Amino acid sequence: MIDIPQAFILNSKDTPFPDVNLALEEPNGLIAIGGELSTERLLNAYQQGIFPWYSEGEPVLWYSPNPRMVITKDKLHISKSLAKLLNSERFEVRTDTNFEQVIRQCKTIKRKDQSSTWIDDDMVVAYTKLHHQGHAHSIEVYEQDQLIGGLYGVAIGKVFFGESMFSCKSNASKVAFVYLLQKTDYQLVDCQVENSHLKSLGAFNIERSAFMLKLKELL
Repeated sequence: MIDIPQAFILNSKDTPFPDVNLALEEPNGLIAIGGELSTERLLNAYQQGIFPWYSEGEPVLWYSPNPRMVITKDKLHISKSLAKLLNSERFEVRTDTNFEQVIRQCKTIKRKDQSSTWIDDDMVVAYTKLHHQGHAHSIEVYEQDQLIGGLYGVAIGKVFFGESMFSCKSNASKVAFVYLLQKTDYQLVDCQVENSHLKSLGAFNIERSAFMLKLKELL
């Protein structure tokens, strides 16, 4: 049984997030429970290094994990095979032309070692609204005009907060990720928590305190 501090409960739309330094160690980074996925709440969360992450049927759970996985342009690693694919011009990359399809693909795609997704219908609605308001963006990869991979996330200042990515064909999401690092002006990409896929591309862990300092500098 997890002992949840009362201050973590978001009783109303005006209840502020606790200081991220109070986040639990187990589960790593849990900082708040409840609230709604309104535009105001989501943007406020990202600005404080917090993001929603929960399963369908659960209340909204908010996290600020320690350490935090990030990547910068200078740390991007492109393997020889990926470089060959990029140079082949086999795939076409577009931005913000099919956001809702990208997030729905991220929601439904089958992932190795995962039986379910954290993206529920409320998230689809909330982030699509963010997109229409200019806060959320998609990078899409096409082959012969068919969407076969991509990613989406929230952009504030010079930071891109990555939310999810998908591939219907090998390395399609990596192509989108490389585009994000090489063809945009974002100076920091938040990858949230460690995973081997992004680590292979050069993502690395930093302490939450260092992450928060970077946010203050770049937002």
